Amino acid sequence: MKTSVKFLAALLLITSFAFGQDITKKIDSIIKANHAKNPNVGISVGFIKNNEEYYTAYGNLSAESQTQIDKNSLFEIASITKILTSNLIAQAVIEKKIKIDDYIDNYLPKVYVLHENLKNKIRISDLASHQSGLPDIDFAKLIELNPQQPVNGITQESLAAIINTCTELKDYGKYRYSTIGYTLLGQILEKVYNKSYDEIIRTKIFEPLKMKNTYTKDLDVKNKVVGYNPDGGTQEFFNWNIMAPAGLVKSDASDMVKYLKAVLNKKNKVGEAATLTEKIFYKDEKRELGLGTNIMTDEKNTLYQKSGDSMGQSSIICYDRANNWGIIILINQRNSKIRNKLLDDIYDTVLK
Repeated sequence: MKTSVKFLAALLLITSFAFGQDITKKIDSIIKANHAKNPNVGISVGFIKNNEEYYTAYGNLSAESQTQIDKNSLFEIASITKILTSNLIAQAVIEKKIKIDDYIDNYLPKVYVLHENLKNKIRISDLASHQSGLPDIDFAKLIELNPQQPVNGITQESLAAIINTCTELKDYGKYRYSTIGYTLLGQILEKVYNKSYDEIIRTKIFEPLKMKNTYTKDLDVKNKVVGYNPDGGTQEFFNWNIMAPAGLVKSDASDMVKYLKAVLNKKNKVGEAATLTEKIFYKDEKRELGLGTNIMTDEKNTLYQKSGDSMGQSSIICYDRANNWGIIILINQRNSKIRNKLLDDIYDTVLK
């Protein structure tokens, strides 16, 4: 009997290993084929299933470099930063620092003076699910003024001017993507923890998960990709300054897989917080949203997803808690079409 049990265990292990190899080969084939069609675009992908990690990468750090991209190559994850910020908000809820349905009024810096029509109206969950109705910065105008560093000139004073002159929430309760909303969430975190956003994200996510190649500043690293805009021009990494909680983080496939591994494990703080971000806080005929997280459901699976775009890079993170897998895709060109096709092909032909 013992022999047969050992044999069965060994057989299951071999079967699982073979299954894992089959998945990773298919993923690599899809990435390779897409890179062949877009040879000027560098791609780095990290995948995790049942705690087993897999990486593949194609292309060089830049058009001028002969150094190949790998799992440790540094990219901008841009708005994927928002799911890290929402995870921090969820951690604060678990720690009873805040309640997710608290109004934001008493948590904002004193420089903000809400109009009477806005008082006791906007909840923390509204900011995190993009339905606060607050006005946002004009990205198109900022890009026109400074295409390399469009948010560089945004200050606390200019943000306060936008908020303080708002007299009505015209589309409160409706989805409208908000960069200012996540900036305010970062400032709420700073107030409840009495620390900078940079220190909070480091002590609550980066350091516990040993994400040693994930940065908010000091980007003088050798293995950093060069970003390219859709026309092929080089693009600087963004300086987010005060708007850091909306898009600041720079990372690599290896570190983002560490984050995914933590998210898929409910027994750690990041994973426990992630389950709160996965609850539905907004729903209409087009989308379902958690806290900073897009919820995609088909006939078989529920996926949690967030994309990111800077002026020179695109990325996407996606995971399936029930089937215990997650993936991060990083490319060094602003090209959501390539990014989305990669994820769609991998999901439809391998993971679905």
